[in-house]
Amino acid sequence: MHDNRVDFSRYGKAFQEGLVQLIFEDRPFADQITEVLDIQFIELEYLRLFATLIVDYREKYETHPSVDIMLVLLRTEMDNEDEVVQSQTREYFAKIHTKELTDIKYIKETALDFCRKQNLKEAMMESVGLLQKCSFDEISTVINNALKLGSDNNFGYDYLKDFEARFVPKYRKPVTTGWPEIDTITGGGLGKSELGVVIAPTGAGKSMALVHLGTQAIKEGKTVVHYTLELQDTVVASRYDSCLTGYPLSDIINFKEEIYEAIGDVDGSLIVKEYPTKSATTNPVRSHLSRLIKRGIKPGLVIVDYADLLKPVIVRKEKRNELESIYEDLRGLSTEFKCPIWTASQTNRSGLSAEVITMEQISEAFNKCFVADFIFSISRTIEDKQNNQGKMFIAKNRNGPDGIIYPIFMDTSNVKIRILPTATTAAVGSMPTQAPLGVKQQQTLLRQKYTKLRRK
Repeated sequence: MHDNRVDFSRYGKAFQEGLVQLIFEDRPFADQITEVLDIQFIELEYLRLFATLIVDYREKYETHPSVDIMLVLLRTEMDNEDEVVQSQTREYFAKIHTKELTDIKYIKETALDFCRKQNLKEAMMESVGLLQKCSFDEISTVINNALKLGSDNNFGYDYLKDFEARFVPKYRKPVTTGWPEIDTITGGGLGKSELGVVIAPTGAGKSMALVHLGTQAIKEGKTVVHYTLELQDTVVASRYDSCLTGYPLSDIINFKEEIYEAIGDVDGSLIVKEYPTKSATTNPVRSHLSRLIKRGIKPGLVIVDYADLLKPVIVRKEKRNELESIYEDLRGLSTEFKCPIWTASQTNRSGLSAEVITMEQISEAFNKCFVADFIFSISRTIEDKQNNQGKMFIAKNRNGPDGIIYPIFMDTSNVKIRILPTATTAAVGSMPTQAPLGVKQQQTLLRQKYTKLRRK
């Protein structure tokens, strides 16, 4: 039987003395390990002091200290330290100066594991306090972050050395929206590691729009994972039935066989996961996606209906700060799992009567706008609803133009949304005119407003 217990015992005094010696004697090793090594991981005070002298010198002078420099540092940089610790530090230096390190290979192979286990120990200590507060989501985050230490081996993009990489097209692998007009301005749809947001007031069709987007991905052969925090999973599945087949929702029970036959021909797949409203954070979503991947199920598109109904991982004083953190976490998930994520956001009260909903009507937290890669709104007046019509406004588009208004046909009876042709679209084939709303100026004012709110 495999023992999964964490073993801390092998990283005692002898190992830590060897580790610090290797940091001093092997500059390339020091370059690597200091990226993940916290000085506090070293438990013996004289070793912490010795390692601190090395790290501080490297940071200040951008070079590694020589033996002569270390002698100077040991004479001049320890005046504020306990005399016993000073003596132990100098004795340690004299010892390693005359003793050749023999366990180099072992230390190099286990140094990262040492850092991870020390980091995990600190996370466990932090979790004790959180446990008393019953902050289980925070505990999960603390532990997960500790376990991730050293997992990122990417030191960043070297502007000069990686010159050629700038001229190689990046493969976003976009997932279609099903609207040719939107695919045109986004470069094919929402790409991997990107976050898209649908803005609409209550009853205007946020969930419908998300089902439409999921349906198009399924038709494209993608695996769609749809998280619902408002509707039952079977209700969501029925909406997909209607969107895929065209049969009206109100009469869908009478077309069971036809629907079963129709969805059998679809190349993609759909998983609907239900969480009660305000019961889940992004952590269960992350765990669920990880379990799917372990089972060989690779999500091609993730839908969260909708983000405002998630709980924040960490409770904040202000609701807007909590909402900001939720959207930041979702953006992080899209990057972590390398797939697009669509979600939705409620408008504030002014959005109920707005002819065209812009980012100014987004509820509670403006930072949602800055985290997302693509944002569109759906506006529907009472008259629009009676005529199965509305307006789609492109509020933000990181990969193309924004500030565009599209008239739409929207039939809630069979989950059908399509962009209507206009005189402009008929002429140019894809894009209507820019909205006369001073969008760029509006976005600038919005950023200023957001900054003022953050300072309060």
